[in-house]
Amino acid sequence: MSTTMSTRIKHHPIQADSIIFDVDGTIWDSRDTVVKAWNAVMEREYPEKGAFPKEFLTGLFGKTMEDIAAALFPELEGKARDEMAERCFQYENELLEEMPGVVYEGVKETMEHLTKEFSLFIVSNCQCGYIEACMKGAGITGLITDHLCYGDTLAPKSETLRRLIEKHGLKQPVYVGDTQGDADACKEAGVPMIFVTYGLGEVEDPQISIDSMRELPNIVERCTIC
Repeated sequence: MSTTMSTRIKHHPIQADSIIFDVDGTIWDSRDTVVKAWNAVMEREYPEKGAFPKEFLTGLFGKTMEDIAAALFPELEGKARDEMAERCFQYENELLEEMPGVVYEGVKETMEHLTKEFSLFIVSNCQCGYIEACMKGAGITGLITDHLCYGDTLAPKSETLRRLIEKHGLKQPVYVGDTQGDADACKEAGVPMIFVTYGLGEVEDPQISIDSMRELPNIVERCTIC
């Protein structure tokens, strides 16, 4: 982190009453398991498709299930595409029970510290069951107040954010994510975002960024009037 960024954060901490986290590229990196799961389904049920390279799937993390299915199976339509993608998503959840993603450094310890002052949430564009697999694999299930995903709402991340915020009556939440899609959703939902530079994506001109989850407690403080 640059001296300029560190100074700005030191004197201008973010006031918040809650923190909402993204999953992939923020809490963990599950790409190796996801690629293995998807390619196992391809080998078993759709061998003519061939294997998906890790690099291709990396560019799809953060997108909605519908967008991922369209990108992976452009040759299929309607029900056939949905069913093939659903089999992949389902096996992905199952395999993550055996092969959890790699949790980024400091995630659990930082969340344990943050729960002393903030309610913690997760919002992701993933399928149902994926957030639960992440929380279990990262050992943070008991630290998360609630979570919501695309599989629950079938809506863009901005709308999923709004629904979670309204459900819990959050007054001043902040979102922690790693992609331009996260930034766009936060802007639309009116939620400030902290960009994690160690993740899977990039963000144009982020207002605040951190290089490690361990830096998060230094730049958020409890809003006393929320």
